[in-house]
Amino acid sequence: MTGLENHWTRRQFIKAGLFLALQPLIGCSAQVMPMEGKPPHHTTSGFRNYPVTPPHGTPGFGFMVNRIKAFFKSPEIPADHIIGESQAIAEFQASQGNLSVTWIGHSSYLLKIDGKSILLDPFFSDLASPLIIGPKRYVPPGISLKNLPPIDGIILSHNHYDHLDAETVENLTGKEKMRVFVPLGLKPFFTDRGYTRVSELDWHESIEMDGIRLTALPAVHFSSRWINDRNETLWCSWAIQSESASLYFAGDTGYSPTLFREIGTRFRSFDMAIVPIGAYNPQSVMKPVHTNPEEAIQLANDVRADIIIPSHWGTIELTDEPHWEPPERYRACAAKNGIADSRAWVMKVGETRSI
Repeated sequence: MTGLENHWTRRQFIKAGLFLALQPLIGCSAQVMPMEGKPPHHTTSGFRNYPVTPPHGTPGFGFMVNRIKAFFKSPEIPADHIIGESQAIAEFQASQGNLSVTWIGHSSYLLKIDGKSILLDPFFSDLASPLIIGPKRYVPPGISLKNLPPIDGIILSHNHYDHLDAETVENLTGKEKMRVFVPLGLKPFFTDRGYTRVSELDWHESIEMDGIRLTALPAVHFSSRWINDRNETLWCSWAIQSESASLYFAGDTGYSPTLFREIGTRFRSFDMAIVPIGAYNPQSVMKPVHTNPEEAIQLANDVRADIIIPSHWGTIELTDEPHWEPPERYRACAAKNGIADSRAWVMKVGETRSI
């Protein structure tokens, strides 16, 4: 044993490593001051939610133990949770209409709108972590990276490892032609990896992509990829609109009783909304930054979405709720609110649906 190992057991090393790996996924509070002459979400210490959100709790010992267990043991996967990749590719290729979505897994979707193929929050790796331990994928991507169609664009909500995957970004083909749309501060992440057409947007800024209008909008979350870069880059949700179709992509967010109603009032309606339903327990830690299934339904109603698509579940274990509880609560809440299954979708990993 080395001198360090005399004081640290292997289990302690694993716990410490997992704590560091999870830091970018767990919010914390900090004293910030508004930046003069800038919008209120800009501060002298980076960015913040606005309206200002309550502080987050701190995960306890039991939470960390559960994450260690999850790293070494994957759950049993229901037979109807994922389709085969050959079927997934065939469904995508056969998709008709002005708007289709293919669930890659977690918050990653392959969007086809007006003939353009766009990746949302691309995460294809086995781990959502900067280390060799951390949240581990327990189902493969619906379509693997090597079998993706030519990608016209990437839309990113924020920089957490389960939404922005360096290995995926590094290995995507067509970087020179691909359009990339990111919140403030994340352009270098892509240009350093060979992308040349990267646009940074602040909240409420819009940009055009071949007739498709993209608008960066607020979300209730935070950013970090390590322990010393908290909120240095912005996080956002997105409105994606063309003359024939519209989609709201919530990315990763907690619920706000005013924010999403304001978005619904501004945009009037969306054909689809992709909303996060997982990673909500313990509520003392997660409520400020992640919607639970009931809040996700409310969010979708607030933005006036016709079809609701749940995300942020069924791929990696981030928190303490049972793996298959989120869609059950989501379905129950939709039924209670009179929302038919034809509007409240629950997709299989790899599945494509169109309107």
